[in-house]
Amino acid sequence: MKSIFSLACALVVGAVSTTNAADQPNILFIMSDDHAAHAIGAYGGRLAVLNPTPTLDRLAHEGVLMKNAFCVNAICTPSRANIMTGLHSHRNGVTTLNGVVKPADQTLAIEMKRAGYETAVIGKWHLQEEPAAFDFYTVLPGQGSYFNPVFLVRGPQPWPRNEIRTGGYDSKHSSDAITDISLKWLRERKDKSKPFFLMHHFKAPHDNFENAERYDWLYEDINIPEPESLWRRGNHGPVGRPQYGTSIGKRNERRNMGHHMFVDPALGDAEYKREAYQRYLKKFLRCVRGIDDNILRLIEHLEKTGELDNTVIIYTADQGFNLGEHDYIDKRWMYEETLRMPFIVRYPKRFKAGTVIEDIVNNVDFTPTLLELAGIPAADMPRQFQGRSFVANMEGRTPGDWPGQTYYRYWMHMAHHDNPAHYGLRTREHKLIFFYGLPLDAPGAQNEPTEPWLELYDLTRDPHEMNNVINDPHYATVLAELKAKLLAEKEKIGDTDDKYPDLVKVRQATW
Repeated sequence: MKSIFSLACALVVGAVSTTNAADQPNILFIMSDDHAAHAIGAYGGRLAVLNPTPTLDRLAHEGVLMKNAFCVNAICTPSRANIMTGLHSHRNGVTTLNGVVKPADQTLAIEMKRAGYETAVIGKWHLQEEPAAFDFYTVLPGQGSYFNPVFLVRGPQPWPRNEIRTGGYDSKHSSDAITDISLKWLRERKDKSKPFFLMHHFKAPHDNFENAERYDWLYEDINIPEPESLWRRGNHGPVGRPQYGTSIGKRNERRNMGHHMFVDPALGDAEYKREAYQRYLKKFLRCVRGIDDNILRLIEHLEKTGELDNTVIIYTADQGFNLGEHDYIDKRWMYEETLRMPFIVRYPKRFKAGTVIEDIVNNVDFTPTLLELAGIPAADMPRQFQGRSFVANMEGRTPGDWPGQTYYRYWMHMAHHDNPAHYGLRTREHKLIFFYGLPLDAPGAQNEPTEPWLELYDLTRDPHEMNNVINDPHYATVLAELKAKLLAEKEKIGDTDDKYPDLVKVRQATW
């Protein structure tokens, strides 16, 4: 496949920004792994009473909170590739965890450098190839370790041989180590006449959850609130069929959170599920507190150096995460808990404090948004981008033609967490999901197909997706409209089913 960036260069005319460097803000892009928005206090929800994220709540209070930021493929490597390239998975070639983003295709870093930024990525990378498009990098190999992590660094040897080790006799948690390295780079970076673009990526709170030792007793005597859907499925999922996906309790005998949390299998079903849930949420939230406290360290550094108000601080995660809703763990689904990404921005020179935006955006939009914040006009951005900047939205000036929908596709059929392949459309009021259940040509997908089905949710009346109304005649018109919109969106972004005859047959038989 030709380099995406090579194609971009052929299309872009005069892409070097003429922005005055003195007017450009620093950009600190903080991303965690699997941090669900509903585990952030500022987003509300059942966990807000625990005050899990005081620092992130401060950023939201002083900036902008996007309520409806969504990913287009809820799994680590593809989501990161969406952000790095500004393209959907079928376009950048990273549909599953096996995907690769080559240095020539690391468009976000390339464009930031062209705009005059000193660039760095520190922490989790997970895009297989060397992040060579950045001026500086210190990244975890693959998932990396929670304690005493090893980092891959730029050096004289070919990637990925150069490495540094952290920790020693006393264990060093990855969140602390990643922040230590970012702070060192901020203090010692080579050319402080340039603004910086730093992608600071935490490993936490990815499973298996390991928090820093200082948080071992956090929430110890607290009973974590449970979602109602942990116990009551309602009409969620495939109508009249068993539920797919890994679970909190014993529903999925192959893999469930009780296994991960070493819950006694002799316990009864309800007791086993309740114990697994409490252990799960406490470990997850302890990892989250470690993230929040380390973000405070970054803010305090910027305050000390006088750079805080000239720095765009963005917090997000590579996707959401199931925290027991519908008895699910992990991500991958198009359901709200994993589809929604947190997205919080603080930049008082441009954005009003306490702003909450309801507009639908997705992580393909992140790339042009970051570039606009860097001062690059839309006309000078690579023309292959499939998203658009939402800076105007955050300023309260939502364009009149802003799309009221977002597309999603999960390709890695039945791998790891027993999620069938699916795609769908999420609008302001509804969600249509087509579980086509075929591996197609997705690397790492399991070969055995699953029986296809459709799900339709009325998000206005049913925000927690408890009632699949696919067979309700009252929604016949809505269903027909959503099917047409979904196919039109697929056509628009170039992800049609035409190259997969088996998928076309399944869709025609199911629809």
